[in-house]
Amino acid sequence: MTPSRDISALLDIMAKLRTPVTGCPWDLEQNFATIAPYAIEEAYEVTDAIARGDLEDLRDELGDLLLQVVFHARMAEEQEAFAFGDVVEAITRKMIRRHPHVFADKNGNLASSHVKEAWDRIKAEEKAERAARRPPQEANHQSLLASVKAGQPALARAMELQRKASTVGFDWNDPRAVLKKIREEADEIEAALDRNDKDQLAEETGDLLFAVVNLARHVGADPEMVLRGTNAKFERRFASRRSMKWTHCGTKRRRTRFRRPGRASQRHDDRLRGR
Repeated sequence: MTPSRDISALLDIMAKLRTPVTGCPWDLEQNFATIAPYAIEEAYEVTDAIARGDLEDLRDELGDLLLQVVFHARMAEEQEAFAFGDVVEAITRKMIRRHPHVFADKNGNLASSHVKEAWDRIKAEEKAERAARRPPQEANHQSLLASVKAGQPALARAMELQRKASTVGFDWNDPRAVLKKIREEADEIEAALDRNDKDQLAEETGDLLFAVVNLARHVGADPEMVLRGTNAKFERRFASRRSMKWTHCGTKRRRTRFRRPGRASQRHDDRLRGR
């Protein structure tokens, strides 16, 4: 089989990978839940390539992201739910519907000042249609937070949940109050450590992360971007100390040497310490 610019070739490759007996064992073992994290990972890879201005890498990462769409569509087709063509039809229908000023609505004209108004109206109609398709008990579960997209990365969704809640006064008035909450959550983690309660530790760690996101919101910082910056800082510090072994995972620099081989290595260590 040879590479191709035709999407049907990619669909054929995925079908072969998912064919029982002759397909790939790993691909055959997967389901919607097991490969869902890869879709998120590939989306981040796309974002990273854009941030670096690497268009060649962007091409490859967009292909990886497209593969995730094809993978999910193939599994849905195996369950006779929908196929890749249905995914394409759904998104083309949505784009045509959301752009009546381009694809004609009544007389085909729409002033630029009315574009956002039409967009919001159409999205509201689509949301109502989706709600009508859900089971009654789920459709009736509406609240202020219902508009926050469930598929967002956890950090972004936490911030949006907090922002929505703040519009009705469910919020702290001072960043210091949030900092106090962070200390409380840290104390609860310590108590869970004393009890060796793994389930409680996981829950309290989540509470701590949520509180830290809240602090970031209050001080005007994007938690995703500041964490990316800290990741980069960690990588730089780790690289500058590649001859040393870290004994503490974090940005604070407590470490021990692998060995003390000689004066040249000692001079290197002294330079790192600024001597």
